[in-house]
Amino acid sequence: MLNLILFGPPGSGKGTQAEKLIDKYGILHISTGDLFRYEMGNNTPLGLKAKEYMSKGELVPDEVTIGMLKNKVNANPDASGIIFDGFPRTIPQAEALDAFLAEKGTEVTALIALDVPDEELVTRLLKRGRTSGRADDNDEAIIRNRIAVYKSETAQVFGHYNAAGKSRLIPGVGTIEEIFSRLTEAIDQAC
Repeated sequence: MLNLILFGPPGSGKGTQAEKLIDKYGILHISTGDLFRYEMGNNTPLGLKAKEYMSKGELVPDEVTIGMLKNKVNANPDASGIIFDGFPRTIPQAEALDAFLAEKGTEVTALIALDVPDEELVTRLLKRGRTSGRADDNDEAIIRNRIAVYKSETAQVFGHYNAAGKSRLIPGVGTIEEIFSRLTEAIDQAC
């Protein structure tokens, strides 16, 4: 089973590349943002819990996020693999993911991080902000803060999987096809 963690700061091209990877490898895409929208939009028990925390301006606890992730995986028992997009972001989340996958008799195949210089990320997000309708894509200070948060949160997770020989850093600058080629080469080497 091919289980990938796709990492990259906001604006690194994760969404674009995830779609191409899904097509190539025929695997399930799990985005934490999509999970939250689905669970909250359908007022599931986990969605209602998430809303409760978010309405107070609090972070949603890991057990709620992990519960949503488990629901999605369990709802797709025939998946030949999974791309985890935006998860895990912390060591406890990585450990919970590892334990859950072990229960399923599988493990993370590779963590692949798209490496893009900060200035390029800012340029990409400001450009995206002109059409995305997302307020957080239109403010350079917010963009730079999102990049800083990404770096502080994910560096430890990269290290967690790197210690197991599973982390790969891929240059995320170039054409979509050039980046995709680098990704598939890294994935094929990890398998």
